[in-house]
Amino acid sequence: MILDAPNTPLVAMTLPVPVPGPQQILIKIHACAVCRTDLHVVDGELPGPKPALVPGHEIVGTVAAAGAAVGRFRTGDRVGVPWLGWTCGTCGYCRSGRENLCDRARFTGYQIDGGYAEYTVADQRFCFAMPAGYSDVEAAPLLCAGLIGYRALRMAGEARRLGIYGFGAAAHIIAQVARVEGREIYAFTRAGDRPAQDFARSLGAVWAGASDEAPPEPLDAAIIFAPAGTLVPAALRATAKGGTVVCAGIHMSDIPSFPYEWLWGERAIRSVANLTRRDGEEFLALAARLPIRTKTEPFDLADANQALERLRSGNLTGAAVLVPEAGA
Repeated sequence: MILDAPNTPLVAMTLPVPVPGPQQILIKIHACAVCRTDLHVVDGELPGPKPALVPGHEIVGTVAAAGAAVGRFRTGDRVGVPWLGWTCGTCGYCRSGRENLCDRARFTGYQIDGGYAEYTVADQRFCFAMPAGYSDVEAAPLLCAGLIGYRALRMAGEARRLGIYGFGAAAHIIAQVARVEGREIYAFTRAGDRPAQDFARSLGAVWAGASDEAPPEPLDAAIIFAPAGTLVPAALRATAKGGTVVCAGIHMSDIPSFPYEWLWGERAIRSVANLTRRDGEEFLALAARLPIRTKTEPFDLADANQALERLRSGNLTGAAVLVPEAGA
């Protein structure tokens, strides 16, 4: 499924099976989760995608062939491909353990063709061995909803009362981690979204309500997964002194002005950018150990536009996952 131009539907196209380079593996795709970042690319909110782009960056599949320099994986291994597809390895960010901030980084499903397909190639150095105990469809959301959620949770510090704004794919995964860690979850959704609120309660949230409501207790930290800048002042008002508001999306609408009083008291606002390979190794090991369970809704690859529209309209509980015929 190809994005010819932003703000146009994806189109089905038959392409040659890609040939892996020396450090690349050819992957037969079994599942690719649909991420809100895909929407930002398709809707033109992230500039400059690769021409004739194959979107998708939560890919699970098996190695079908390997380049001459590949040593980490063998044919038949199950692998996962995340958003971070390549970094330079030499800049100050890369050399200081912050490869997620590399100025020359390239991203799967954005500058590199991704997983809305039957086959793809990926740099072996940025792929992960996937934990057992998950089907391909169940594992796919771990690769971004899980990874970015995990990094956002770590940015929230040791918060005991944790607010989560936008209870979708990332929230439902990271809420499970937070509950195991003994945190209280306060879930914020669109006004009147009872299914999302009930879903949050089923995962152990002690409170669930609308995003403009005040929680019954001040929050120690909040994570915002929804791409709405208006939620930043709302989260600040709900957060106690010394608390942190973490903006976990790659794109957000403009943040409106607000009184300094709402930030004062050593509150902090910070963003999460991409992921590191260390994040991936830590989180996937944690997911297998807990274990985390994902709620998914499979779609045929040909129905990618329908899956994107369901996500755009907020009419999903959990994560949409594309399943190509090659991975059936």
